[in-house]
Amino acid sequence: MKTGTLYIIATPIGNIKDITYRAIKILKKIDFILAENCFNTLKILKKFKIKKKMISFHEHNEKKKLSSIILKLKNNYKIALISNAGTPLINDPGFNLVKKCHKKKIKVVPIPGACAAITALCSSGISSNKFLYVGFLPLKKKKCIKTLKKLSIQKFTLIIYESKYRIINNLKRISKIFEKNRKITIARELTKYWENIYQTKVGNLIKIIKKKKIIFKGEFVIIIEKYKKKLKSFFKFKKISKKKKIILKILKKKLSCSKAAYIASKIFLKKKKFFYKYFMKLKK
Repeated sequence: MKTGTLYIIATPIGNIKDITYRAIKILKKIDFILAENCFNTLKILKKFKIKKKMISFHEHNEKKKLSSIILKLKNNYKIALISNAGTPLINDPGFNLVKKCHKKKIKVVPIPGACAAITALCSSGISSNKFLYVGFLPLKKKKCIKTLKKLSIQKFTLIIYESKYRIINNLKRISKIFEKNRKITIARELTKYWENIYQTKVGNLIKIIKKKKIIFKGEFVIIIEKYKKKLKSFFKFKKISKKKKIILKILKKKLSCSKAAYIASKIFLKKKKFFYKYFMKLKK
């Protein structure tokens, strides 16, 4: 049985001219739009003289409307999913719908375009080869601090979203938790008139806040350089004596890491995990 198609359409994150030709073409041919924010979507439709029916679709009604939308898709409807701004599902509703479409063998077609996280990353001046997208930090203070402590030792560039209401408090927390020499880029109001991309070091954050070098209004993306120091080992290998090191080297030459670690643990009455880590370190 032929089914319809769900189009995941990325829209501009600020500058309306960033919409793609393909997105406009698809919007003209679909049956209706699932819009996270109908008011914002209407601006795009008016700009490009598109008249389409819109259905409000956000985090509070996604589950409620899921069945009826799937039914329409099964009946060969062509539907577009649009978030408030940027690429749908990136901190926006739609995951349950896309998941259900795949389960029901309904075609899902992505129409790529703007994404605040990637836009900020590529203009940050911080390594973009390996990154960890964090999204928004937890609202509660204790949970937020705990999360930042975990993030502070990640060997990936970090991408964090933040609102004007919490940006200052969370930058203060970052300044206390992260190393002072870590690079940080604060991207504000990307693609908009007041766009500002400011790079500094974590140690300078408090000065920046006090001197008001950045206007803390609008939407923010924070990019933080990866953790570069070698993580402190849970095991203190320096405490191993020279005689023990000779024995361990012999074991390592003759056996696999696992077997050598097992025998060493029996000889020196320490956990196998300790020696396994030691052997793995020798291997590098």
